[in-house]
Amino acid sequence: MTNSERFASIHTHGLIRAAAATPRASVGDVAANAAAILALARQAAVGGADLVLFPELSLSSYAIDDLHLQEALLDRVEAEIGALIDASADLPLLLVGAPLRRKGRLYNCALAIARRRLLGVVPKSFLPNYREYYEKRWFAPGAGLSGLDIDVAGHRAPFGTDLLFAAEGWADFTVHVEICEDYWAPLPPSTMGALAGALLLCNLSASNITIGKARDRHLLSASQSARCIAAYVYSAAGPGESTTDLAWDGQAMMHEMGDLLGESTRFGDEAELLYSDVDLQRLRLERMRNGTFNDSAVAAGDPENRFRTIGFPFTARTDDTGLRRPVRRFPFAPSDPLQLDADCYEAFNIQVEALVTRFRATAGRHFVIGVSGGLDSTHALIVAAKACDRLDLPRSAILGYTMPGFATGEATKGNAWALMNALGVAGEEIDIRPAARQMLADMGHPFARGERVYDVTFENVQAGLRTDYLFRLANRHGGFVVGTGDLSELALGWCTYGVGDQMSHYAVNSGVPKTLIQYLIRWCIATDQFDEAAKTVLDAILNTEISPELVPVDAGGALQSTESKVGPYALNDFFLHHIVRQGLPPSKVAFLAWHAWCDPVSGEWPAGYPDDAKTAYDLPTIRHWLENFLRRFFGMSQYKRSAIPNGPKVSSGGALSPRGDWRAPSDGNATLWLDELEKGMGQP
Repeated sequence: MTNSERFASIHTHGLIRAAAATPRASVGDVAANAAAILALARQAAVGGADLVLFPELSLSSYAIDDLHLQEALLDRVEAEIGALIDASADLPLLLVGAPLRRKGRLYNCALAIARRRLLGVVPKSFLPNYREYYEKRWFAPGAGLSGLDIDVAGHRAPFGTDLLFAAEGWADFTVHVEICEDYWAPLPPSTMGALAGALLLCNLSASNITIGKARDRHLLSASQSARCIAAYVYSAAGPGESTTDLAWDGQAMMHEMGDLLGESTRFGDEAELLYSDVDLQRLRLERMRNGTFNDSAVAAGDPENRFRTIGFPFTARTDDTGLRRPVRRFPFAPSDPLQLDADCYEAFNIQVEALVTRFRATAGRHFVIGVSGGLDSTHALIVAAKACDRLDLPRSAILGYTMPGFATGEATKGNAWALMNALGVAGEEIDIRPAARQMLADMGHPFARGERVYDVTFENVQAGLRTDYLFRLANRHGGFVVGTGDLSELALGWCTYGVGDQMSHYAVNSGVPKTLIQYLIRWCIATDQFDEAAKTVLDAILNTEISPELVPVDAGGALQSTESKVGPYALNDFFLHHIVRQGLPPSKVAFLAWHAWCDPVSGEWPAGYPDDAKTAYDLPTIRHWLENFLRRFFGMSQYKRSAIPNGPKVSSGGALSPRGDWRAPSDGNATLWLDELEKGMGQP
């Protein structure tokens, strides 16, 4: 059994595979168009698609003007619809565009076809009749039509803009259909469809291309998917349409909650299928936690009662179909270099602005920071340095303290001093070892008798003393303690409770996960936020192994490693995002993590990504560290998060403040989540 087969089908994890088709059109040749549609539908079935979306008027062609009013053409359209219905027994749900007659009027329609049934016909609500468009010359508008039926090629089906199509046995797979101009309207019909329960919004479009129009389509599709907490699947007419007065680019794309899942080749000569797996479970969970969405449905007069829901046969797959969907290894940072730069700019300045505002609200004169030479204290220090610049204070207003203990390395202490000197902060050193020895001796700890006992007491005596010193130094110098602990450590409980690194006067890093801190420091280097001396030290710190340096090196000289204890932060931040922010079950998180991390990445990564970005993790490794994450997050560390100090939320991926994004009992346990993981994946 392969790793992926343990997860079975994407349907097991609440995803469906959508395909947006761009067939090659034949101007007015209905038979050729029908053959092209059927060929792509069969190809999509082989590709595991559950739904295939075709462009507007794909059976007749769009740009045929008055030919739409020719009886011979309309008769042939109906004949080919009948043949397509007959051929649909083993095909996915098909959404096909065609002109249809009803009671002496002609409508621009979308037909939903499945398993030899014409499920329903949706007419286009809004007909463009300006500039190059003249649709009211041929078609009647569908806006306001509801509760009607239509006869097409011997099939009677519901007709109107009040239709939703739902998979039998799977309510999440509910589809709303609109046509081209509909989503350019101030109130697209799909908005009401989403409020009525549709998670998958589909647009059959023709949409000729002009300069900049592709960007506009992206904007509309992305915004509609974000606003409606839905997926938006779009397909526009492409090669073969008449170019008498217009041109066509064949743009197909899919968005999910504002994120682009995929886009077709534009200006291609060949027919194309764009596949992507849409996460219906994620969308449903997001709507469930978003009260505004539900309030909007109530304010709109309960749209669910305005729609007829038409069921269609659906059998969930149990075989492995892989995953056709981008899964970011680092969900707290975008993959696109330009967006990464913009996000880093925002994240860094959110922290600086928050620290500036808090400083102004206090009577303090100094920032007090413990500087270890590690990632977190480094990042807190450079944020404080920028805060001083913003406040027109000398950086000497920052009092930085390096406090070596029993395992402090010369390299990290050297980096701490080099960074403080490069930034121009007021640096001092306090050796905590004498005080730690005294405390250990007072407690009768074996270490005080010369024994090599490095237990949690030994570690926390050092961590607690450092924080105790910082608070008393803040008292003495009229300042407040800037916290250094990050979001990842809060999630894992990898912080000393009370008078330890969990506590500060302001936890400026508490909304930033470890992986994002790495990106932010790299961004500061790449964008010259500091001078060359500081940049050199920052680069050295980035390339230092993450360690609390509380336990001396072992007999082999190996440094105490944080990630060997709690797991790779790259995986932990992946788990944190998908479980806490999205509420996904652990077995699905393992499924996504395996697809994100199963193969080593070749080629160059954009500047700003960590050196271990190309690492691969196998399924047993992912499962091991996921189990560890679940135990630590749900069972060991909430009591620490329930008492954390103030700190800014930075990422839309969420935060763990008990006053903000995350409220949970301090005495919970991880049993439920571990059970779900075992049920979903089987015994290790």
